[in-house]
Amino acid sequence: MKDLTEGSPGKVLWKFSIPMFISVIFQQLYNIADSVIAGKFAGEDALAAVGASYPITMIFMAIAVGSNIGCSVIISNLFGAKKYKEMKTAVSTTLIAAFSLSAVLTILGLAGTKALMTMIRTPENIFDAGALYLGIYIGGFVFLFLYNVATGIFSALGDSKTPLYFLMASSVGNILLDYIFVAQFDWGVAGVAWATFIAQGAAGLLALITMARRLGGFETEGRAKLFSWSMLRRISLIAVPSIFQQSFISIGNIFIQGLVNSFGSSVIAGYSAAIKLNTFAITSFTTLGNGISNFTAQNMGAGKKERVREGFRAGIRMAMITVIPFFTAFFLAGESMIRLFMKEGSSVALQTGIVFLRIISPFYFVVAAKLMADGVLRGSGLMKHFMTATFVDLVLRVVLAFLLAGRLGSMGIWVSWPIGWIVATVLSMAFYIKEFSSKWKRSGADGGCM
Repeated sequence: MKDLTEGSPGKVLWKFSIPMFISVIFQQLYNIADSVIAGKFAGEDALAAVGASYPITMIFMAIAVGSNIGCSVIISNLFGAKKYKEMKTAVSTTLIAAFSLSAVLTILGLAGTKALMTMIRTPENIFDAGALYLGIYIGGFVFLFLYNVATGIFSALGDSKTPLYFLMASSVGNILLDYIFVAQFDWGVAGVAWATFIAQGAAGLLALITMARRLGGFETEGRAKLFSWSMLRRISLIAVPSIFQQSFISIGNIFIQGLVNSFGSSVIAGYSAAIKLNTFAITSFTTLGNGISNFTAQNMGAGKKERVREGFRAGIRMAMITVIPFFTAFFLAGESMIRLFMKEGSSVALQTGIVFLRIISPFYFVVAAKLMADGVLRGSGLMKHFMTATFVDLVLRVVLAFLLAGRLGSMGIWVSWPIGWIVATVLSMAFYIKEFSSKWKRSGADGGCM
C-alpha cells in the first residue's frame, strides 16, 4: 500500500501507474486472444460472432468499471485522511452492494440474451454463436464484477501491484485455455467464452481473499460497520454517475455496432479486430486517468490540493509517452496488426480494420489528454463536468456515425470517432482549467468528494 500524498507527484504517479498499466496490457491481451484464436482456428464467422456480442458485454463491464471508480475515489479519500474505520465500512458496503447488483444483472442478462442480439441486428449466420458466447460471458459476470471492485479497492490503498499479479496469472491462464478449448477441443466460440469464465472466476475469488487479509492489517478503535446506508449513498454519488457514463458509452457503441452489422459479417469481423486493438489503447489511457483519480482523491482527502496541478502535468506527460507506441503500431503497421486476427483471404475484413485504425490512431494524442483531465475532475468529485464532456463525445459519435454512413459507407462510422474526441477534449480541458483557477487555487477550496 502506498500513500500518494507524499513525495514528488511525478515520481509517485509513475511508480503507482506503471503496475496498473502493465495490468491493462495483460487484461487486454486475453481479450485480444479471444478474437485472435477465434479468427485463426474457428474462422471469420467465429470472429464476427465474438465481435457482434462485444458491445453488449461492454455494458456489463461498464457497470463493473463504474463501481470500481466509485468505491476507489471514496476509499482513497478516507485512506488519505487516515479514517481507517470508515474506510473498512466503505469496503464492506461496496462488496455487499456489488454482489447484490451483479446477481440481479446476471439473471436479467441471461433472460434477455437473444433479445439483445436481435436488437443489434446480428446477421443470421452468426446469431446462434454470438448468443452462446454472450450467455456464457454473462454467467460469469459476478466474478468479473467483484474482481473489478477489488481492484478499485487495492488501487485506492495505493497498491497497484497486487492486481497486476492476479491479472498476469489470469491472462496467461485465459490464453492457454483459449488455445486448448478452441484449437485442441474444437469448441469454437463456446471455448472462447468458457476460457474467459474460468480465468475471471479464479482471479475474482483470489482477489477477494487477498483483500480481506490486507484490510485486517488496519487497526481501528472498535469494530467497523459491515454495511452503512449513508456510506452507500456517499459511494453512489461517485459510482452511479460513473456507471451511467460508462454504460451510456457502451449503449452508444451498441447503436454503432448495429450500424456496423448492417454492412455484413466481413465488415463486422474487420471491425471486431480493430475495435479490440482500439480498446487496448483507450483502456490504457483510461487506466492512467484512474491513477490520476486516486492521486487526486488521496491528496484532496489529506488537504494537499496544491499537489493536484503538478500531478496533472505529470499525468499528461505519461499519457503522451504511452500514446506513441499505439499510434506507431496502428497507423504504420495496421495491416500486420489486423492480420493477427484472420486467416488468409479475408480481404474485406482486412481492409475494414486497416482503414479504421488509420483514421482514429492519430487522435489518440487528443483523447489521452481528455482522459487525464477527466481523471482529476472525477477524483475531486466534479462528476457533472466529467459526465458532460463524455456525453457530448458519445452523442456526437453516434449521430455522426449514422449521418456519415449514408454518404461514406462504413468509413463514415470511423470518421465520427475523432470529431467526438476533439470536441469532448476541449470541454474537459476547459472544465479543468476553470475549476483549478477558480476553486482549487484558493487555499480554502473544498474537494468535491469530501
